[in-house]
Amino acid sequence: MPDTQRPEWWFYHLSRTALEVAAPPLMQKCLEAGWRVLAVSPDMERLAKLDAALWTFDDASFLPHGQAEAPGLDAARQPVLLSAKLKNANNADALVLMDGTDAPVEAPFKRCMVIFEDGDKDTRARAREQFKAAKDSGLVTRYFQQTSAGGWKEAGV
Repeated sequence: MPDTQRPEWWFYHLSRTALEVAAPPLMQKCLEAGWRVLAVSPDMERLAKLDAALWTFDDASFLPHGQAEAPGLDAARQPVLLSAKLKNANNADALVLMDGTDAPVEAPFKRCMVIFEDGDKDTRARAREQFKAAKDSGLVTRYFQQTSAGGWKEAGV
């Protein structure tokens, strides 16, 4: 990413579905844009559930991905890399932060996407802090709330 480009920060507030259901379509949109994705969570159980969801969320296809911690995995070749660590081993353009994972506000990505579940108060509070930090730094910030149908509606914040 050129030094002149600063990341956009997009926030996804889940209230209807689990993260494992909501994240795959967002990742698919990134791949359709020609971007690689790094998805980070310190929760290995979350990563395992997301791994399974990426294989099955669409009956017609799957999202090519791998888990960074898997033995023998060539992380650099993975279009979507699931990881417990914030290490851009697949040269990702989009960063997906889950379960309160933090990244520098000027992280070297085109887009940083924070996905958080409404019922997780600690993660929701962390997302608010991240939103404020990005906004205070003059970065593009967008906030989406899940609709009753499971889609997204941008909310004015």
